[in-house]
Amino acid sequence: MRIAIPAAGNKLCLHFGHCEKFVIYTIDKDGKNICSSESHEAPEHQPGLLPGWIAEKKVDLVIAGGMGSRAQDLFKAAGLKIITGAQEELCDNVVKAYLDGNLVTGANACDH
Repeated sequence: MRIAIPAAGNKLCLHFGHCEKFVIYTIDKDGKNICSSESHEAPEHQPGLLPGWIAEKKVDLVIAGGMGSRAQDLFKAAGLKIITGAQEELCDNVVKAYLDGNLVTGANACDH
């Protein structure tokens, strides 16, 4: 399993489309531990570009603070799972909370 987190510095960026990078985590086959992580500079923001770019990186799940409805639809069409409403925390902590079943989410931080 691979999980992508939109990031600013080492924290989850609340607005998916305006992050500076994506941290992509590879999770062990049991879904319990982080095996590795890699950081990729985000491409220039263009509507509809990021879902395909992330899918090319073999990501299964995106955890974001906020994401517009068009991006959500494009991810779903590509067969990727998304979680919105995650809080601005260190990326490693977000992934660990998800794996432990303790990820706290609220409202989608994006309103478009």
